[in-house]
Amino acid sequence: MYPTRVIPVVARTVALAAVLGSTLAACGHHGDDDTPSTPPMPAPQFSAEVSRTTHGVVHVKAADFRSLGYGLAYAYAQDNLCMFADSLLTARGERSLYFGGDAPATARKDDEYGAASGFMSLKNEDSDFFFKGYLDLDQLRASYAAGAKEPRDLLDGYVAGYNRYLKENAGKYPAACNNAAWVKPMTVDDMMLVLAEKALHASGEVFAKEIVAGARDGNGTVAARAPQRKLDPAFLLARLDEVVHRGFGSNALAVGKDLSASGRGLLLGNPHFPWTSTDRFYQAHLTIPGRYDVMGVTLGGLPVVVIGFNKDVAWSHTVTAATHFTTFRLALDAGDATGTTYLIDGEKNKMTSKTVSVDVLQADGTTTKRTKTFYFSKQGAVIVKPEAGLAWNNTTAYVLADPNRGNTRMLEQWLGIGMATSVQTLKSSLDTVVGLPWVNTVAADRAGNALYADASVVPRVTTDKFAGNCLLMAALVLFDGSRNACAWGQDANAPAGIFSPVNAPSLLRTDYVQNSNDSYWLTNARALLTGPAPLGYSPLFGKTGVEQRLRTRIGFIQFEELAQQGHKFQLADLQTLVFADRIYAAEIVLPDLLPACPANDATLVQACTALAAWDRHANIDSRGAVLFREFWNTASQIPNKWKVPFDPADPVHTPSGVAPGAMPAMFAALKGAAQKLQGLNIPLDGKLGDYQGETRNGVRTPLHGGVGDLDGSYNSLRMATGLTATGYNNVYWGTSYVQTVTFDDAGPVAQAMLVYGQSTDPMSPNYADQLGPYSRKEWPALPFTEAGIKADPNYKTITLLQ
Repeated sequence: MYPTRVIPVVARTVALAAVLGSTLAACGHHGDDDTPSTPPMPAPQFSAEVSRTTHGVVHVKAADFRSLGYGLAYAYAQDNLCMFADSLLTARGERSLYFGGDAPATARKDDEYGAASGFMSLKNEDSDFFFKGYLDLDQLRASYAAGAKEPRDLLDGYVAGYNRYLKENAGKYPAACNNAAWVKPMTVDDMMLVLAEKALHASGEVFAKEIVAGARDGNGTVAARAPQRKLDPAFLLARLDEVVHRGFGSNALAVGKDLSASGRGLLLGNPHFPWTSTDRFYQAHLTIPGRYDVMGVTLGGLPVVVIGFNKDVAWSHTVTAATHFTTFRLALDAGDATGTTYLIDGEKNKMTSKTVSVDVLQADGTTTKRTKTFYFSKQGAVIVKPEAGLAWNNTTAYVLADPNRGNTRMLEQWLGIGMATSVQTLKSSLDTVVGLPWVNTVAADRAGNALYADASVVPRVTTDKFAGNCLLMAALVLFDGSRNACAWGQDANAPAGIFSPVNAPSLLRTDYVQNSNDSYWLTNARALLTGPAPLGYSPLFGKTGVEQRLRTRIGFIQFEELAQQGHKFQLADLQTLVFADRIYAAEIVLPDLLPACPANDATLVQACTALAAWDRHANIDSRGAVLFREFWNTASQIPNKWKVPFDPADPVHTPSGVAPGAMPAMFAALKGAAQKLQGLNIPLDGKLGDYQGETRNGVRTPLHGGVGDLDGSYNSLRMATGLTATGYNNVYWGTSYVQTVTFDDAGPVAQAMLVYGQSTDPMSPNYADQLGPYSRKEWPALPFTEAGIKADPNYKTITLLQ
């Protein structure tokens, strides 16, 4: 699929011109000063060497960022053309034009790609209106123009490389999009929109439905004040829980020199991200000799390594527990029938508006145009959800204040991280650029330092504003928009309205730090992070002194069990920890539950017998794991179930045990789970690998791993189906790219896998080739040096010139 060497058309033209020029010179006059000379051919605009190693891992080497982006885009299109072309429609607001307004975004079907976002679920028409109405392309252009040059160069090259691939391979695309009218060249504007979409995952996209509902397609007036429902925070809490906690998660662990066998840092990165959507990772190694040399993964078509390592530093990200937006209640001027004049300290301000149109494909093949107008105050976009009390009438409106709506600093930030020479210089880049939209950073370096930092984009709302009368409803992070005193503040050396990472949670240590999506409070079990006296960090960064999720707790427990024995860690230890597949819920529930199992109920006796024999893991050969999962899906919701209550002084080990009063409900849940399995003809002691798997091209691969936060499994998979007669089928999200990295005198030592594979094309050799190594818990070594790359048994290379 990837030839050893291709001499592009441009290269052959240059070579032919040189030969022809030499021949003409030989036939011409000799020694005459006025002999016309053949003008030199112009240097190519782009020149990139694109190599592949085992599993199709891409290595791009170029002399500048434009050519680096060019080579990366060409390779990415080789592997993921249909998915990326489809995702471009989302960012452009063109889904309805090609797929109709009522259809949802493309979901995976059989072995084809999926292009639906895991962070929002809208029908195509609403999705198109959201991206066209909410994103401000003029502002994005201006911000990139005012920013660093390297991101612009990357985008220029990326667009050219993608468009070249389209042109050269027209008519030969994968079956899912071959000859499709919606596969078309892209522009730099398109890439700006792709990046902008990623920035909104934990803010604008959380409220996408409400933003579209706040747009008008009528005569521009609002209803007079009518009886309004009381504000209901439940919808927001549920939305955030789905996106941040039940949706996507990650584990990251950095070990410093105090606990490292070599004295050098070690890093485990284990993001739990989508397997079938546009947020898939992609393995890449990007090199500009002497300037930038970084390996790891890109995200969803972005032209930069977002998780990875260089010769001195390795890092990973976890979705942060911070809140990346606030809302404001506006007091409107009742004299304006349009409801678009709002008051701040009594002064009238007029909302701005943006009218956009969406072309919608009809059933008869024709298209129709629909139009909406979106409205914005200084704080943000109007949102409407009447059933939750967020209504827009002639006296009140609500807006979403989203600091990531104009965040164009992400590429600059990840380039800065990739160029770091230590965790200290990495932190300096975070403090300077402030470009990470919604993730923590965990990093280790060759000197044996370990860093945790929440340097994500968080509104600057200090703790005192939460304690005062500016806060109207904590669960909605709703503030009074009628007073300047309640507006976001300003930190020195930070973009407008957001915290500088200098004033955000971080921890630099030489033993370890880790995070599994709970707040900064539990970053190191030996040193809880509470923030500066007397008020601590802003509540927007997350809660302290609260019960931690089971996945967080098992991460600390299994690490500290070894550390407290004086163990010195190596890469193999981190690999064992991440794939230990312990089910922590079983460890703290079964010791109380099983001895109390009723002996007079045959079904419960069988169930208890199966769980007693189970190894309390989610390995492929673990017998009883399916039964416990179905039991715990119900039992975890039982109120007042813990015997030992939560103790803020011991957040790792509490709460635990089963309260006597919860026993009847526990056994009812267990009996229900057993009966469910029996009804599906699944043995109560069936092997997990027989009932949890991924099928690609008709081949099923058994998969290890638990559910995550719910059952306390560090290695987590969320399956696309619930339990059926054939088990849990195919992965929706979970362990995706997983890397372990340390350093020796020659550079980084890295082993990693992209579990779902590089390509979404079923005909690609890299469509399913990393499922096996994951299933068998085998860790591929990543070649980083040029010698190591060329020594790879599957090494192939091409040179791209244009």
